[in-house]
Amino acid sequence: MEQHRTRRGTVPLPPQTGRGGAGDARRGNGSVRAGRADPPRRPGPRLPKPARSPVSAPPPAVGRRMPNPRLTGLGTGLFAVLVMVTLGWLERLLLGASPTAQTAYGVLFLPVCVLCGLWVRRADLVAAPVVVPIAFAVGVLPLAKDGDGPGARLMALATALATQVGWLYGGTLLAALTVLVRRLVLVARRRRATARR
Repeated sequence: MEQHRTRRGTVPLPPQTGRGGAGDARRGNGSVRAGRADPPRRPGPRLPKPARSPVSAPPPAVGRRMPNPRLTGLGTGLFAVLVMVTLGWLERLLLGASPTAQTAYGVLFLPVCVLCGLWVRRADLVAAPVVVPIAFAVGVLPLAKDGDGPGARLMALATALATQVGWLYGGTLLAALTVLVRRLVLVARRRRATARR
């Protein structure tokens, strides 16, 4: 009898808590879940968020812009020679070896010189005034009058260059001025950047 009373008076012990304590408590029949409750977490001091730099929006596309290539010294020379030879042959086919064709050739030589001064890269600015006279001399060959033999051809070329010397000097001067203006602009930009620093 005493053993029977002692069994009724005993209180079931809670299951041991461990890694699987929560699972054991669920599996037990009516047993109370044991284990220590986690203390409430106190919010720590919030650090200020780093300021984000505003993302610059891409500039709106305003129509089609003019081409702005950058040619080396050799590329500038090839460009000038190809354009002037093409113009010389076109004028020879359209107007023949006449003074009018030579004048038109000289007029078209001026914008080619400006383009060479604008499109040559910064490291080869000096190349533009050097290559444009060579391109002029090569391109004027189709406009020179035909002669008998190489000597007559050379005399015809010298005569064409002599009659077009004004256009030759004018175009070379335009190329040199364009390069000079670009050089001055670059120096001014560098001085402004140095002053800001």
